Amino acid sequence: MFDVVISGGRVLDGTGAPPFRADVAISGDRIAAVGRLDGAQAVSVIDAGGRLVAPGFVDCHAHGDAAVFDRGVQLAALRQGVTTFVLGQDGLSFAPGSAETVAYASRYFAAVNGHLTEGPLTVAELLDGYDRSVALNTAYLLPHGTIRYDVMGASPRRAARDDLDLMLAHVERGLAEGASGLSTGLEYLPGRYATAGELAELCRPLGGLPYVTHMRAYGARARVGIAEVVEIAQASGAAAHVSHLHGPADVLLPLLDEALGKGVDLTFDTYPYLRSSTILAMVVLPPAVPAAETDRALEMIASPELDGWWEGLAQTWPRLTVSHAPGLEWAEGLTMVAAAEQAGVEPAEFCRRLLIETRLEAGCVSARPDEGPAGEESVRRVLRHPSQTGGSDGIYVGGHPHPRGFGAFARFLGRHVRELGDWTWEQAVVHLASHPARRFGMADRGLLRAGFAADVVVFDPLTVGDQATYDRPRALATGVDDVLVSGSRVLAAGELTGATPGRALRPR
Repeated sequence: MFDVVISGGRVLDGTGAPPFRADVAISGDRIAAVGRLDGAQAVSVIDAGGRLVAPGFVDCHAHGDAAVFDRGVQLAALRQGVTTFVLGQDGLSFAPGSAETVAYASRYFAAVNGHLTEGPLTVAELLDGYDRSVALNTAYLLPHGTIRYDVMGASPRRAARDDLDLMLAHVERGLAEGASGLSTGLEYLPGRYATAGELAELCRPLGGLPYVTHMRAYGARARVGIAEVVEIAQASGAAAHVSHLHGPADVLLPLLDEALGKGVDLTFDTYPYLRSSTILAMVVLPPAVPAAETDRALEMIASPELDGWWEGLAQTWPRLTVSHAPGLEWAEGLTMVAAAEQAGVEPAEFCRRLLIETRLEAGCVSARPDEGPAGEESVRRVLRHPSQTGGSDGIYVGGHPHPRGFGAFARFLGRHVRELGDWTWEQAVVHLASHPARRFGMADRGLLRAGFAADVVVFDPLTVGDQATYDRPRALATGVDDVLVSGSRVLAAGELTGATPGRALRPR
C-alpha cells in the first residue's frame, strides 16, 4: 500500500532519457517505485494519462526571500512546475547580520526582495522560518553584500585582513548552518566595492558549493565579468555559477567555452525574456551617489548637483516602466514618459520625485537595446548551452512586476520546447530540474528515482505555457495542474491545497 500513485503518465526521470510509460509510487516524503505498477494499492491515485511526469523544477534565481510566504507567489510558481526557490541572490538578503544590517538589506533592496523581518538574524533562523511554512522548498545562498555591510558598513574601502577574517567567520558559520553557496551582486552596494581577491578569499570554504554571481558587467561587456569569475574560481577552487546571463550569443558562447576549457566548473542561469528588472536607483543614478546611504543620496537627488546627469538620460526614459512605487501606485505599469506626462512634468523631474517620495524604494522594468529578432535568437542559442539552468529572476514586489516570475518556466516548456524545439522534453527536465539540483547540493532531488524526495510535477505537453505578459504580468501559467512537494499534494486541479510541506534545504 502506497500513499500516492501517479498512474498512466509518461515519465521524464531527469537523467536525459526519453519519456517512458511508467507509474510513480510515493510513500511518505519519498519516491517508493517507478515502473509499471499495475494493481498497486494507494491511498490516493492521480491519473496522469496523456500527461508528462517529471521531477519538480528548481528556480536557480528567485527573489522570493519575503514573497515566498505569499500564497499567490506559491501558486504562480507551482503552476509552472517550480517546487524549489534558490534565495539569497545578488549578494543581498536578510541573513546573516545585526539588526542594522538586516534593516539596510531590507531598505536598499526593498524593490527586489521586499520586507521580511527585523534583525538580528542568522542563516539557521532564516532557514528554520521557511521550513514547513510554505508550499515550496527553499535553498539559501550567503549574500556577500549583506556580510560585507555587517563587517564594514557601506564603506568603499578595500577589505583589510581583519575585515576578511570577520567575513570568513560569517561564511563558515553560514555554511555550517545550511547555506547552499555564496552570492554576489557586483553592480549593487556594497558588493561593487569588493575586489576579486576579497571574493576568492571568501569562496575558499565553499568546497563543492557554488560561487553565484551577478557579475560586474554583462551584455557586450560580458568578457569583463566572466574574466573576473574565472579569476575567482581559479584562485579559490570554487565552482562558479553566473546569474541571469544575457547578451549577444556571439559574445557569450565563446566566453563560456573558453572558461570551461580552462577547467572552471561553470554553470549559469537564464530567463527567456529580453527585458530586465531591478531597483530604479541602480539604473538611473551615477556611481557617485551613495545609494547605500539613503539620506545622503536623497539630499544629492533633491539638489541641483545632478542636473547635468539627468539631461544625459533622455534615451533611457522611454525604455523604463515603473514596476513598484509605494505611495505613487498610480504610476505602476506606466513608462517613465507616460507617468511624467500624467504628472505634468518632464521625465527627469518625475524620476527625481519618484526616487525621493519612495526613499529609493522604486523598481522598474527596463527594455534592453537588443530587443528584437537578434536578441531572441541569442536567448535561444544561449539556453541550448549544456551549462545552462533555468532561473526566473522573479521579482514579486510592486503592482506591475516583470512577468518572468509568473511565466519563465512555463515559457521554457511551451515556447522553447513545444513551439521552437530548442530543447526536447527530456533535455528541458535536465536543464530545469536535475542539473540545478546537482549544482546546489540537493543530492536527493532532481530525479524521479526510488529513495529520492517526492517533488513531482505532472503537466500537459499540449497546453503548458506562459500567460503573463508585460501588460498582464501576474497572469498564471497553464498546463500544470498537479504538483507534489515532499510527497504532499500542494497543487490539485491547478489550485493550492493549503499544504505547506516545503523544506528548507541544506546541502547533502
